[in-house]
Amino acid sequence: MITLTLPYPISANRYWASRVVTVKGRQMPLTYVTPEAKTFKEEVGLKARAAGCRQPLAGRIAVHLQLYPHRPQDWQTRQRKHGAAWDDTVQCIDLTNAEKVLMDALNGIAFGDDKQVRRYSAERMEPDDKGARCVLTIEPIAAAAVQETLC
Repeated sequence: MITLTLPYPISANRYWASRVVTVKGRQMPLTYVTPEAKTFKEEVGLKARAAGCRQPLAGRIAVHLQLYPHRPQDWQTRQRKHGAAWDDTVQCIDLTNAEKVLMDALNGIAFGDDKQVRRYSAERMEPDDKGARCVLTIEPIAAAAVQETLC
């Protein structure tokens, strides 16, 4: 099992960009990874290697994501006003958006390809004083026994 504490993910809108290019007189849409995304991916790679990811995991894996948004300076005021649901007022990237960006950034580093993910869970956590971040737990899953065919 690998547990990684990674920087808060950038938005998918800033990770990938599109533009229209002209090829042989025809206009075609092109989607590419932005320079900001390349920087994020490098940072994720450094953190993963520092946590012990020397080579990508092989086989089936399970991934659990805990997303900690930035805690605003007025968090205590929000807590008094909204009670236990105060963190619903904090700006946070969508969990599915974070998943896609993180899976792309970890491809070839923590695992060979995100098609290896057989189980995925994610939760948005309450902001704390440790700052905006995501904690990702990746663990191998044993393949189930082969099912017998019915005759």
